[in-house]
Amino acid sequence: MAKGSGIKRSRSNRMIGGVCAGIAAHFGWSVTGTRVAYVLLSILSAAFPGILVYIILWLVLPED
Repeated sequence: MAKGSGIKRSRSNRMIGGVCAGIAAHFGWSVTGTRVAYVLLSILSAAFPGILVYIILWLVLPED
């Protein structure tokens, strides 16, 4: 993988940690849509521990 080509947290477009904005930027998705989808997936799915996954991604993903 080339340097700088991975998913990175956003510094400029963050609400909490910039995780959803970084994912949206990497895949070319809407930031708002990504945030809404993440929250809905977290609330509606018993198998997806949204808060825990978000915290882990916040700690693991580097900032851009």
